[in-house]
Amino acid sequence: QVHLVESGGGLVQPGGSLTLACESSSDNFGIGSMDWYRQSPGKQREVVATISSAGKTDYIDPVRGRFTASRDNAKKSIYLQMNALKPEDTAVYYCHSNFEDLWGQGTQVTVSS
Repeated sequence: QVHLVESGGGLVQPGGSLTLACESSSDNFGIGSMDWYRQSPGKQREVVATISSAGKTDYIDPVRGRFTASRDNAKKSIYLQMNALKPEDTAVYYCHSNFEDLWGQGTQVTVSS
């Protein structure tokens, strides 16, 4: 059974940084794009960043310039470097494989002083 496992969440002060990781167990990891999503209480899950199989990235406006997505196909992993974090970035963050339509379990990010 294929899994996506996120890690790296936690509590950080405003202006701080975190790096999330998502590791896949799939032999098809290098196929297709992958996304980072987030969901805050009472809000719909929203895509935050997309990274293509070739490493091309795209971001929603609220995080552009602060977040950087990357991938390491040899490690079957994608990453989300988050800088200059704001309280409104607080959410559960999920990775998603578009090729397999597979979700990870999520990791909590809390930005608070």
